[in-house]
Amino acid sequence: MTARMTPQSLQDSRLDYEVATHTLANGLRVVVSSDHNVPTVAVNLWVGVGSRHEVPGATGLAHLFEHLMFQGSRNVAEGEHFSRLQAAGARLNATTWFDRTNYFEVVPTGAMELALWMEADRHGYLLDALTQTNLDNQRDVVKEEKRQRYDNRPYGNALADIYGAVFPEGHPYHHSTIGSMDDLDAASLQDVQAFYSAHYRPSNTVLTLCGDVQPQAGFEAAQKYFGGLPDLERPGLPVSTPLPPLTSPTTVERVEDVPSDRIYLGFRLPADRTQGTCSYLAAELALDLLAGMATSRLHRRVVRREHAADHVFSNSFGLAGGVSLGLLGADVAAGHRVEQVQESIREELVALAQTPPTDDEMQVLRAGATRQVLQAFASIEERADFISQYTLLHDEPGYLNTHLGELLAITPEQIQDTAAQFLAPEHAAAVIYRREDAS
Repeated sequence: MTARMTPQSLQDSRLDYEVATHTLANGLRVVVSSDHNVPTVAVNLWVGVGSRHEVPGATGLAHLFEHLMFQGSRNVAEGEHFSRLQAAGARLNATTWFDRTNYFEVVPTGAMELALWMEADRHGYLLDALTQTNLDNQRDVVKEEKRQRYDNRPYGNALADIYGAVFPEGHPYHHSTIGSMDDLDAASLQDVQAFYSAHYRPSNTVLTLCGDVQPQAGFEAAQKYFGGLPDLERPGLPVSTPLPPLTSPTTVERVEDVPSDRIYLGFRLPADRTQGTCSYLAAELALDLLAGMATSRLHRRVVRREHAADHVFSNSFGLAGGVSLGLLGADVAAGHRVEQVQESIREELVALAQTPPTDDEMQVLRAGATRQVLQAFASIEERADFISQYTLLHDEPGYLNTHLGELLAITPEQIQDTAAQFLAPEHAAAVIYRREDAS
């Protein structure tokens, strides 16, 4: 008997968060999701610029701006963005990824307009305060970040190696967000100014307000602070060409001072929001089944039964540029070989392609997915980020309410078919870390 979701169970899985949308005359898309349980508001902006939008010879600029955006703008002094908002009780940060850069604060309700004013100032008038000194200082900060987080951390360059092995040279996802230090050194002040002008535009930005704010009040506040920013045409997106699974995958090996041998396997997956039998969501569940849970197949086999690995893991990165990324990995136990673990993984990939998940496995997968989604959405910060993501990249602000239902509707056969097409062993690029010989 195959586990399936009934129409009633799918209806029950639909969430009912309020989602109201409005677009300003300058193209800024504004989404408000009211939640008055606590007197705070998540102010979340997604800008459609990430490492995917960089060109060869000019990598790392999207991430550099994540730093420069905190160095002052027309009416905000250097360091003031952090100091004033934190003094008002806010927590704030920013991150850069392939498809976007996001800036976010969670503030007491009374500080929402302060946050909006400061965000509008840097999103519209950063160049008024961008100097050669600021650029040089933040370039040095990024270099130090690369040394600390990538070059001098165990397995620090593993993901960069995976990107390079899974995506071909010249592909927008081939290089990591940190970029090339040579490219950063070569970037002039004029280059950096041009990059900001090309991408930091209202029509290329989504503002989400989630929390203790009514939709109309949120729209009026957005108009008050962002409505005066110039209306510029939204920049063209890189071509999003779907990539088929790898046919001649490569293996990258590193011998370094690491705690244990480790293997990563990288796969090309369908782009996020693809529909049909083989979808990104089905691949996400397949990876969870293989190594994403305490009851996963690889955990039961290579950790508990064979004792060949201390830990197994999986991850999936839903991307918008025609292809996504899937990851499997394992920390090899002392006295065992990478090749032994790799063969066990290969056999489990083949088995999933041949036989769908059992009813018990589907029950565990669905329970885990439900718990993960509901825990994330309980946070107004996570909820705002999800809304911004699917509004900017897919024009689906309401996906917040249907995402869980779509996830739970994935069938065992869809997981099997997706595994067969995208997670076959012959489609896996490998990155292997081996410990330096202690002797």
